[in-house]
Amino acid sequence: MTLYVNLAELLGTRIEQGFYRPGDRLPSVRALSVEHGVSLSTVQQAYRMLEDNGLATPKPKSGYFVPVSRELPELPVVGRPVQRPVEISQWDQVLELIRAVPRKDVVQLGRGMPDVSSPTMKPLLRGLARISRRQDMPGLYYDNIHGTLELREQIARLMLDSGCQLSAGDLVVTTGCHEALSTSIHAICEPGDIVAVDSPSFHGAMQTLKGLGMKALEIPTDPLTGISLEALELALEQWPIKVIQLTPNCNNPLGYIMPESRKRALLHLAQRFDVAIIEDDVYGELAYTYPRPRTIKSFDEDGRVLLCSSFSKTLAPGLRIGWVAPGRYLERVLHMKYISTGSTAPQPQIAIAEFLKAGHFEPHLRRMRTQYQRNRDVMIDWVTRYFPAGTRASRPQGSFMLWVELPEGFDTLKLNRALHDQGVQIAVGSIFSASGKYRNCLRMNYAAKPTPLIEEAVRKVGAAAIKLLAEAD
Repeated sequence: MTLYVNLAELLGTRIEQGFYRPGDRLPSVRALSVEHGVSLSTVQQAYRMLEDNGLATPKPKSGYFVPVSRELPELPVVGRPVQRPVEISQWDQVLELIRAVPRKDVVQLGRGMPDVSSPTMKPLLRGLARISRRQDMPGLYYDNIHGTLELREQIARLMLDSGCQLSAGDLVVTTGCHEALSTSIHAICEPGDIVAVDSPSFHGAMQTLKGLGMKALEIPTDPLTGISLEALELALEQWPIKVIQLTPNCNNPLGYIMPESRKRALLHLAQRFDVAIIEDDVYGELAYTYPRPRTIKSFDEDGRVLLCSSFSKTLAPGLRIGWVAPGRYLERVLHMKYISTGSTAPQPQIAIAEFLKAGHFEPHLRRMRTQYQRNRDVMIDWVTRYFPAGTRASRPQGSFMLWVELPEGFDTLKLNRALHDQGVQIAVGSIFSASGKYRNCLRMNYAAKPTPLIEEAVRKVGAAAIKLLAEAD
């Protein structure tokens, strides 16, 4: 990546995290040139990129400033989940979200769907078509239970950017990240076991715990730095926790990237109490900064971290191709995969392996990261404009999900029902909690390029929320 892009992303991150506030003067071109050892033209290019993204405004003879109009909503408050293991509920609400089928008359703001319309996807589509026409029909045979060797080799290379030194033999290809998570949980835990999770947490992992008869212990989580290590340590001292399951990079639904020092500290806690970590990195490649953040797995020296990911968010969920690096639990994960889905469909594996090998993946990622970062800013501006006063919103550092917090006591279940007849669906906050907390919160997807139709859908969400608040007074 070019120097000016690196510099622009660094400055952009500082602005997003509040290091530079609205109206603040940004460092001079000369000062940045000296500080980072780059040319004046490189700094000027970086500032032009920030200007294009709406993060910097030039003033003649004065330099660059953070736009005053860029007043961001307050961050969501740190949740106060129940301080004991609980049985997971909310399945009915999850089912309502996931059984929705794409319809032209409904704007689906709730699903975790990436934008699959990018022209950078075309080589993959051509690859899928080409494989289907091959006379030897490789996509119609059973595959190795580990997954196609070519794809595992490409994934191992891909994971170098996250700090992981993996070989093809360390990886198991799965039917999406969901199977990677479920086989990992199933490989380690038994019915009745306790799993510590970040809170709010991905509803799919929690529903897996529910289906396997396990309990979740929700740990308070900061919207910028992630799971509370202090609360986690107290929980580990008090309860026989079997596994810690979390999403530290581009978290779903809060969007934060856990600082590297806290990732190391988390691993030390797991070592001290001898528990496993199941790390969901499905959004890690979509971090807005480069290089992408390191995984907890990259610090793991004794194989206790099971790293799960997939191409569902970076390419397309319909491919159903994920993977897990199970460490010391490899044989158990293989067994759990064998008794669940067996081998994974080979045709999309072969196509993705070719796509990666030909060098198409990185340009695609660059395009999507830029698009999602711009879309995030637009979505936050819409929330600020259309939602009730006092609405809080996350500050995603990657991916395409925004977590929105309405006043305490608000009911997003009622909001979703009110939106049903208006052709809009959201993800209600309660599905991201084992015990049904965050009822006043919702998650919205901003992957698709902004259009008047999507803006109108967001306006409808805000207007409906304002109306329900007024009726409650």
